[in-house]
Amino acid sequence: MRRSSVTARRLAAVSVSLAVAAGAVACGPEDNDAKATSGGADAKPAKGGTLTVLNSNPQQDFDPARLYTSGGGNVPSLVFRTLTTRNREDGAEGAKVVPDLATDTGRPSKNATVWTYTLKKGLTYEDGSAITSADIKYGIERSFAAELSGGAPYLRDWLIGGADYQGPYKDKKGLDSIETPDERTIVFHLNKPEGEFPYLATQTQFAPVPKAKDTGTKYEEHPVSSGPYKVVKNENDGERLTLERNTHWSASTDAERKAYPDRIDVRSGLDSSVINQRLSSSQGADAAAVTTDTNLGPAELAKVSGDKELAARVGTGHFGYTNYIAFNPKVKPFDDPKVRQAISYAIDRTSVINAAGGSSLAEAATTYLPNQKSFGYTAYDHFPAGRSGNAAKAKELLKEAGHAKGLTVTLTHSNAKDFETSPEIATAIQDALKKAGITVKLQGLEDNDYSDKIHSAKTEPGFFLAHWGADWPSGGPFLAPIFDGRQIVEDGANFNTGFLDDKSVNAEIDAINKLTDLDEAATRWGALDKKIGEQALTVPLFHPVYKRLYGKDIKNIVISDWTGVLDISQVAVK
Repeated sequence: MRRSSVTARRLAAVSVSLAVAAGAVACGPEDNDAKATSGGADAKPAKGGTLTVLNSNPQQDFDPARLYTSGGGNVPSLVFRTLTTRNREDGAEGAKVVPDLATDTGRPSKNATVWTYTLKKGLTYEDGSAITSADIKYGIERSFAAELSGGAPYLRDWLIGGADYQGPYKDKKGLDSIETPDERTIVFHLNKPEGEFPYLATQTQFAPVPKAKDTGTKYEEHPVSSGPYKVVKNENDGERLTLERNTHWSASTDAERKAYPDRIDVRSGLDSSVINQRLSSSQGADAAAVTTDTNLGPAELAKVSGDKELAARVGTGHFGYTNYIAFNPKVKPFDDPKVRQAISYAIDRTSVINAAGGSSLAEAATTYLPNQKSFGYTAYDHFPAGRSGNAAKAKELLKEAGHAKGLTVTLTHSNAKDFETSPEIATAIQDALKKAGITVKLQGLEDNDYSDKIHSAKTEPGFFLAHWGADWPSGGPFLAPIFDGRQIVEDGANFNTGFLDDKSVNAEIDAINKLTDLDEAATRWGALDKKIGEQALTVPLFHPVYKRLYGKDIKNIVISDWTGVLDISQVAVK
């Protein structure tokens, strides 16, 4: 779910389509209670029928260069295949990266600075023409064009020559750091070791684009499909998308997508309450409908939970996402670690979770990394506040910091009703800190103003609410943008909110990035999270839980820990 510090990040809600995240532009759920549920019917899923998708947000910029999506997104991955993809399995198994167009997840060499991929045989577009390595190279290169910006920024950072490349419309020569020695081989040359390159290769920028069919900014109207479905209609910039079978797609080359429905009708721009009402009623076409971006709210969830039939149609999952308090140590009194620790001890996570919608929609967090194995989750609680805060310990620390008579601070938050950085959460924090002798004044800003303020090194407040979502399920895209001192941006979008520039932390990030053993890397990310946590630069609050309704005729529910939401590439309606 995020954009790195080189560009503005999408504030992932995992619309992440995730997207948008994710993309989010690109910025989940619980134990997958409904993961094996077959939508009220025990019959084996079969091909046929029309799947309806009811969404709040339009699927804008339906161009692989412009999409910021985790793992290729949800709707986008029906049309765009990439070198690698997410494993389409429930729970933790779904957090793994697997081959897609490529025969494997990539072959590293030269200390993970060179990655080589070989394409599968028999890959074709919707018109039956062959997909080649040159098409993937071209698809990546066009994502550097200014008029097609918006996608994940990593390739600009990682590829040799990427920082200065302007895309194929201005630079016909292309990127020398991407080689295509033959039609099935593609080689990437990187500036530095990147053991997690296979994760990046799931982004839609790695989708092939035939140069002869590239229509620039109009390509989104009819992108050439490499997946099981093709776009036959795109109205109002993604508000209404109609997808039909790509008859040249072959399941023999694609082990991940089931492609059960004959047709997919995506309808967006709908109010969330309308979406949930239609899914609840499941009348007509809505019986075979899902949503990829609309959660159940607290009131809706209470109603659904009291209805056995509806409760059986709720998909539950987790996405790698953390809501937290951020401190700016350049602003007094937050330059004093004891003040930051005092606030950490004073937090009442029970009241915060209630403000976020209750324990069904939020889980308490004491670590910055989400509590999933793929991120390297390592349990720790450096400033144990219990369920309702430790006001006595907080007062003790404040006294040591010279604030025996208490303290007055300002907490900046968004006015958006998102149950994350919104007034409800801010008020819960205000009430908890009052018990510790800390008076909290609330500064609520409209969402755009809030985002601009907290992401500018010049205007960043001392004490504010923040959140971060994963671009892929690993500790790397969580810890590096927030805590790597070399990613501090003085003139632009800055996400290292604590302005941490610790040589040992930077060195460990580099060392982990060299690892191609992702399990070993995860262990190291977890240990680094624990080390950084001692500095109290953030106060982790909670991880969201996603609960989404689906229609009564929906079968084959799969919810992975990569996206945390129902994967429509697996859904059947027959």
